[in-house]
Formats: sequence, structure tokens, C-alpha cells
Amino acid sequence: MLPNLFRPISVLGAAVSILIFAGASAFGADAPQSQHFWTELSDPGRIAKAQSMPDFVDLAAKLSPAVVNISSDEADEPSAESGAPQSQPPGEFHSPFDEPDRPHGKSLGSGFIVTKDGLVLTNDHVIEDPAKISVTTQDGRVYVAKVIGRDPKTDVALLKIDAKHELPVAPLGNSDDLRVGEWVMAIGNPFGFDHSVTVGVVSAKGRFVPGNFDDFIQTDASINPGNSGGPLIDLHGEVIGVNAAIYTRTGSNMGIGFAIPIDIVKDELPQLKTAGKVVRGWLGVYIQQVNPELAEPLGLQDAKGALVAEVLKDGPAKKAGINRGDVIIAYNNQPISDSRELPLMVSRTPVGGSATLSVFRDKQVKNVTVTITESKETQLASAETPEKPEPGTASPFGLHVKDLSADLAHELGLTTKAGVVIASVAPGSRADQAGLRARDVILEVNRESVQDVGAYQQALKQSGKGKMVLLLIRRDAGTMYFALKPEA
Repeated sequence: MLPNLFRPISVLGAAVSILIFAGASAFGADAPQSQHFWTELSDPGRIAKAQSMPDFVDLAAKLSPAVVNISSDEADEPSAESGAPQSQPPGEFHSPFDEPDRPHGKSLGSGFIVTKDGLVLTNDHVIEDPAKISVTTQDGRVYVAKVIGRDPKTDVALLKIDAKHELPVAPLGNSDDLRVGEWVMAIGNPFGFDHSVTVGVVSAKGRFVPGNFDDFIQTDASINPGNSGGPLIDLHGEVIGVNAAIYTRTGSNMGIGFAIPIDIVKDELPQLKTAGKVVRGWLGVYIQQVNPELAEPLGLQDAKGALVAEVLKDGPAKKAGINRGDVIIAYNNQPISDSRELPLMVSRTPVGGSATLSVFRDKQVKNVTVTITESKETQLASAETPEKPEPGTASPFGLHVKDLSADLAHELGLTTKAGVVIASVAPGSRADQAGLRARDVILEVNRESVQDVGAYQQALKQSGKGKMVLLLIRRDAGTMYFALKPEA
């Protein structure tokens, strides 16, 4: 007798059998069509075609020798051992490599050899602050590796090992030509099980993961702790990505893995090899996403492009005539759907090279030529915002505002002595939902400067009742736009 667990399946099978035979009887009057239907289903050629899958055996045999285990050592003898994964917070993005220390070292992740003389690619987070880096090849040989170059922004690192013989190489492919739905294979050292092979498909391209610079390839090929830095391989036997992160609620694979596109890595390799770091192009603007709320007051038909929230002094954009409030809709004739695409496009432009920006301004599109210079990014310290509400004049959106005083302007580090400051934001209001805060300074209403509360209120009246209002806000050392619809 079958256990209770199997009983529903048996009942379901019987129900399906009844349905099939009842259907055959019911359609008996239409025998030719029914016969054609069953002939199609029983055609061996059709079934073989539907069930055919790629053969990964030769690919695994060819590429596995080029994949290595990377570990750090705290004792004299290197070790490639690894333990169980650490637990992870639920529902977050993680680099799938974290593993606890072992008595003689710890396994950090994977890598792959890209030149016969021993250059190895991996993730930057894999070799973060190790005492000594060891690389173990498939034949069991262990090499001490030297760090040649690192780029934390794209999470890529280049290592060098010295062998007395030519090493097997993983050829680099072209990730730009990759299509969603293509079969891919991952090789790595999950949980210390070296040279494990997993397969899946490309689930998506151009994925942006919070806190990362890359537009990732998403795959359902199993990627687990220890896979970081290993290759993602296409059916041509070429590396099209470097496995880097997973989305997980458990700390292990949930079918959502991410790989750095190899075309981004190939752009960086010459600089990593010669300079040890990557020098990127810089446009000199702060940008923000164009959402549907912002698109309407900006006059855009679609919520696409990169909205220029601030133009930095003496930067390339300033010299080229880019203004705050411009929307960059294309870069070198390549449309920008998501604002996060623009930094990647700029970074792949050689320093000193020129680029053409298509800019939407005053409901017209104009082309601007800009010369890309070396990045001059700086970290801006932000002051904590007090949560205690302050009195002020009530206005739409759930805001209370007041004139900017000289003392407050000095306290906030502002050079301007005029403006409107948000005294408090009503919880649950439109302004609160949009992310406005107390002590934000309102510089413009619908692209017009406001010097005091009176000018601010007049600008709101001119915008029309119930119409979307575009506010330019200064917060800390930067500016950004907010689009708000007045409360009913």
C-alpha cells in the first residue's frame, strides 16, 4: 500500500486518465482531427527536438583545468580547505564567498587563468586583506599569488602565479552579444567542493544590484559560497562573466546569481596589468533617475534618461555647457533608459576622448560634445538631520517651510543667504513619501528660483491647482529634484 504522501498523486493520475479517455470518446465524431493530434504527439522527431539539451561534458573537461581555488593562509603551509557557509541576513544581496577561518587558512573563492604565463582573474572581495594568497590548480599544485591590480568599483582583481610550464587558459568571450535564455555553465569551488560544474540559462542582462557599479548578468546556474570569482561560460566555451553575487534569504543559492560582464573586465585588463588600478572617465555631474512623477513637469513623454541634479565646477560637463535640470537621453547615440547606465558608458570612454551627449532641455533635444577627463570623485560627509519638528508656514504636500536665516545657512554650509528651508514634514504626506526631510532647502519651484516663503507660495499658485510641482532641493553638499502632486 502506498504511503499517504503518494495518495494525492495517485488520485490525480486517475483523474487525468479519466479526462483523457473521456475526451477521446467525446471527440470520437471528429476522428481525423483526433488522429492528427495523437500522431503529432507520438512523432519521435518532435519529441527528440523538444527534449534535446546541450552537452556540457566536453565544455567542463576543457575549461575546468583553467579554474582555480583561491585561499589565504595564516600558517606556513597553504591550504585549500573550506568550511560551511556563514548564515546570511534574509533577502539581501551577498557575495557568495564568505566562509569561516580554518586552522591553517581559509578558502575565499574561485578564479580562472587568462594567460599561459599565469595571470588569474577573480573578484576583488575574494582577495580583500589576506595574509598570503594561495592559488590551487585542478592538478593539486599550489602557488603563492601576487596581486597585480585591483578595482573595487567593479569587484575585479588580477593575480599572477609563476609556473615552470604553460598553464591552461579560459578564453574570454563577448558578453555584449549574450542573449537572455542562452545556456551557460559555472565552474567554481562552492563550500570547498572544488571544480563543481553547474548549468542554467541567462535570466536577464543589465541588472543593477544595490551598491554596485556593474550592470550584471543574471543567471539561474547555481552559485554558492566559494563560487565568487569563477567563470560563467557560454556554449562556445568562452568566459562571458565573472560570478560575483547572489540574492539569497538563506545564504545559499536561490536561483538568482549575478556575474560581471566580461566585456567590462576586458576593458579594464590593460590598466590592471600595467598600472595596478583602473582610471575612469568622469563627466562631472550628479544625476538621478527619471521617474514618471518627474517626467511630467520636465516635459518628457517617457520616464527615461539621466536627470542632471548638479553640475560640478570646472568639470567636463560644465565646460561643455551642461546645465542643472538637463536630461541626458543618449550617450554617443546610445539611448539611456536607466540613469545608472550613464556612469558605465562614461567609464568605458578613454580619458581625453570626446563623447556626444543628447540633452533634453526646454522640450527640445540638442547635441553637446564633451571631453572626458580623469575621475575626481570625492566623498562628501553628510550631517545628521534632527528629527524634532520645527514651526513654519504650512504649504501643500504636507510641508511646513520658513525663510532661510543667515545662521542656519552658515550651519548648513551654504553660500547663499536666501532661500526656503523645510521646517518639518508631516508623517505619511506626499512630501514624506517622496523622501523630503526637515532642513532640506528649496532652491527652485518649477525651474524658477525662490528667495523666500512669499516667492515660494507665489510660485506654487502659478503652477496651477492640482498640477505636479518640480522642486529643486539642496541637501548636504548636493542638489536633487523632487516631483510632488499637492494634497487633495
